[in-house]
Amino acid sequence: MDLKIKDVAELLNVSETTIRRWLSDGRIPGYRLNHQYRFSRSEIENWMIRCKLKPSDEGFSPFGEKQIYPPVEESHELEPAAVRGGMQQFGLYRAIHQGEVFNHAQGQSKEDLIRSTTKAISGKLGVDAEVLSELLLDREKLMPTALNNGIAVPHTRDFLTKGPFDSVVVVFPEKAIEYGALDGKPVHTLFFLFACSDKRHLHLLAKIAHLCSDEQALQFLRTQPDKKKILEFIKHWEASLRHHGE
Repeated sequence: MDLKIKDVAELLNVSETTIRRWLSDGRIPGYRLNHQYRFSRSEIENWMIRCKLKPSDEGFSPFGEKQIYPPVEESHELEPAAVRGGMQQFGLYRAIHQGEVFNHAQGQSKEDLIRSTTKAISGKLGVDAEVLSELLLDREKLMPTALNNGIAVPHTRDFLTKGPFDSVVVVFPEKAIEYGALDGKPVHTLFFLFACSDKRHLHLLAKIAHLCSDEQALQFLRTQPDKKKILEFIKHWEASLRHHGE
């Protein structure tokens, strides 16, 4: 799927001017089609995984740019007005709610964890476990899906979920495993990502990349919290992302 500058700006929560500046500086992959810039999902996806993020309260920010999030009303509930924003303010919360959380997962390698996880979730996703495992492992062969700081986001190249819901399955290995991460750190938390559209896939990937640059979130994840605690943490974390502007 080809993305336009407006699409990428919305997905990464920055202005279109910022995207144009990144293009001019050669910082983000894109190409010209009929005198307009276009971006492919796979190239943007790989770019996000390779980016070395610094701790930030403002979102996915590989170059220290300010992010643009819609304001959120103070509320303990997910108000419709807060959810309707183009940034899908509570998208990660809803995807984890739709998915599962597995604690103390057994496995000596990424292959072990991928196969055991797909066996557990394939029925809910409506796909054969072996087929899903091979799709995930094929993606890992192209490039490891490990981000920085012990976080990995296993996902496939082409598989999209049926229906209106995204799903994120959080897996905590019994012991951190080698994953081929760029920073060389073993992985202690895996976010299996299954989205129902390319744009929502990239948005969730950016959200998780931002999360793994938050030291408080990393400390929380290392405790291997259960699903209820994760949802509570993610809800407040996403609600804390305010409008910053440029």
